[in-house]
Amino acid sequence: MLFGITVDCLLFVFLALYMAFADPKEDELNGRLYITDSPEAVVVAEVENNEAEEDSQEAPNQSQEESQSAETKQKSYIKWVDFKVTCEALNRAYQYDIDTYGQEVHLDWISLLAYAGAKKGGTFDKESLELMDTLADKLRAKEATLEQVTADLKYYPYYYEAYSAVLGGMVGEYRIEAADQGESVQNISSTHWECRYGLKAFHPIAKGFSYSDYDDFGVSRSYGYKRVHLGHDMMGLIGTPIVAVESGVVEAIGWNQYGGWRIGIRSFDQKRYYYYAHLRQNWPWVKTLKEGDTVQAGDIIGYMGHTGYSQTENVNNIEEVHLHFGIQLIFDESQKDGNNQIWISCYELVKFLCRNRSEAVKDAESGEWVRVVQTE
Repeated sequence: MLFGITVDCLLFVFLALYMAFADPKEDELNGRLYITDSPEAVVVAEVENNEAEEDSQEAPNQSQEESQSAETKQKSYIKWVDFKVTCEALNRAYQYDIDTYGQEVHLDWISLLAYAGAKKGGTFDKESLELMDTLADKLRAKEATLEQVTADLKYYPYYYEAYSAVLGGMVGEYRIEAADQGESVQNISSTHWECRYGLKAFHPIAKGFSYSDYDDFGVSRSYGYKRVHLGHDMMGLIGTPIVAVESGVVEAIGWNQYGGWRIGIRSFDQKRYYYYAHLRQNWPWVKTLKEGDTVQAGDIIGYMGHTGYSQTENVNNIEEVHLHFGIQLIFDESQKDGNNQIWISCYELVKFLCRNRSEAVKDAESGEWVRVVQTE
């Protein structure tokens, strides 16, 4: 005790002063973000969960501590992502990427976004666009390298890994079926394949089909139990063709009492799980589609409906016809079906993907919608 003040009181005053003057953006990250000794290993931890797990365990002996320490280093991975990149920022970074492809200085769009994210604490506004413009000018003028510019950005590795997990399979080289001169692309005998670079991911709704949406990520849901909405709803008409956003493998297909008839597709790099739910009653997906199938970005995979909110299969208990579209990020396989799942807001991303919508035609014989132009 000093002058009648206890140590606890002094500690409380110190913490109060720290909270009053600390940088809120730093605190927002420091509350969840930890960087291990490895410069590439970034861990976002939920402290409460860790403490709860520790409380349930017996005190380990020295060998157990060493084993757990080694396992922790091997299991360093991101556990939280708040994807706030705007459509405008995505468009700006993407344009720099494709404009400089093949040049001596190629501006990678994910690097530009990660730089702006690290500078602004993950928020994107007009200043973020200016930051990317300034960085692009500096890199193209060879005034500095990306490594030099980001060397002192503490959280750049985190944002680069997080944004790579979201966007990693969307831009790059691909092949597209193109019509021969003077011929129609529908005539398969008159087409050829071309190599291109650019956006190879697609919007989840086929070209020419209207829909309406708004930013509904995180709004309340009550069926089954009180929870938040971890996806993006796009309202339209029954039977609207649904498109595979990215190439991958069908990991789940069937009934879910919340999502109704649904399809889950895992990207080839295993980082993204695309979830398409509330599909059409009686005929929810392309009839030949099954678990384990490989799909190409732009393929028609199913049809919009309003099934779900029922333990009984094939029931329309959703009031409004819509597609529930979700993206789950997976940095460690334990996150796939565990309690630490990462679902991101994809409203702005869907707006960005509007620039690439897959055109479809209805096959008169089978009644299925099929894509017009093939890509791979």
